[in-house]
Amino acid sequence: MKTEKLDYYLPPELIAQQPAEVRSASRLLVLDRCSGELTDSWFNKLGDFLRPSDCLVLNDTKVIPARFFVRRESGAKLEGLLLAEDGQGIWQVMLKGAQRVKTGEQIYIKHKDKSDFCRALVLQKQDDGVFRLKVEVQADLHTILDDVGFPPLPPYIKRDDNPAVAEVDSQRYQTVYAQKPGAVAAPTAGLHFTEELINQLKQAGISLAYLTLHVGTGTFKPITTDNIEDHKIHWEQFNIDERNAVIINKTKQKGGRIIAVGTTSTRVLETVAVDSKIKAFAGTTELFIKPGHKFKIADAMITNFHLPRSTLLALVAAFAGLEKIIAAYKHAISKRYRFYSYGDAMLII
Repeated sequence: MKTEKLDYYLPPELIAQQPAEVRSASRLLVLDRCSGELTDSWFNKLGDFLRPSDCLVLNDTKVIPARFFVRRESGAKLEGLLLAEDGQGIWQVMLKGAQRVKTGEQIYIKHKDKSDFCRALVLQKQDDGVFRLKVEVQADLHTILDDVGFPPLPPYIKRDDNPAVAEVDSQRYQTVYAQKPGAVAAPTAGLHFTEELINQLKQAGISLAYLTLHVGTGTFKPITTDNIEDHKIHWEQFNIDERNAVIINKTKQKGGRIIAVGTTSTRVLETVAVDSKIKAFAGTTELFIKPGHKFKIADAMITNFHLPRSTLLALVAAFAGLEKIIAAYKHAISKRYRFYSYGDAMLII
């Protein structure tokens, strides 16, 4: 399939720069993937479109404050993103604007209050702006990030190093049910849920199941090949335990619908699917869901609006049909829905 079929024009002002004042006050576009019918609603009305036998599958990954700032000896300021850490103080990071940074150079990681926090030695310069650093401080990773880290918002949300703004983002760029640290991007479909809404849905007889997929930076990597089949997708680490696998399988057996909350949950479900069941499993997935995929588990999906030419748009196009998704996006644009991570939501049923 030609990648250009995943293209569309989005007016820049529709890219949400701030979350809705109340999480569940986001708008909700409901798409019937059989008929193509569209219904404009609100996320706090989600229960109107669900049944007591349904099961919501939520990704309980927790976003770590992986964004940080660096000072060079020259005084130049750089922005970094932690990708991985080996437990010995060796970080793999992306550094913006670091073309002149050299192997063997000493740089300084900044505290959130803008003072120097610690030195780091540049061990290796890799491709695509990726570096290996030796961080010269005796502390565990999460302690360091508490002092230096900012929420790793996607590049289309404009933020500087203002700690007051970062404090708001640290709450809102995180689901209310986040439990297991490891993601460097949020599972954004889940950002619309409040504890009150979750309780309402549970009281209505809707069951909940949880899995974990640690969202990586590859989620933002656009498809640059002419054909989507030639794109190499990123891998991500996931886990689903026996208890939650049983909840999902029992729902399927009883004829209930599995409502995947987000493309991340969908990706895990389809990775571990065997016929119409899933199995408990922990590992990594490189599953690229694109048009032509036969879904085994997910019956419906809650998702945000995704970037053009992205693997996430390919996934929802596989689920609902490309023409119906593009029509839904055009409708959302005409109705001035808010797009991307802090934007509004879709329910595809």
